[in-house]
Amino acid sequence: MTSSPAALLTVPETMARLKLGRTKVYDLIRTKRLASITEGRARRIPESSLEAYISARLEEAA
Repeated sequence: MTSSPAALLTVPETMARLKLGRTKVYDLIRTKRLASITEGRARRIPESSLEAYISARLEEAA
């Protein structure tokens, strides 16, 4: 059984999707509101983590 790998986004891709600046995205990562992985010097944000963050924000706003 094989599954497709999770889409991993770079910080600039995440910035573009959220329409936020670099500092704010790294702040979300630092405060663990947005999960990420690091391999060497490369930081990647799973697309599922981004979707979960957006869903949580929508629930907070409701």
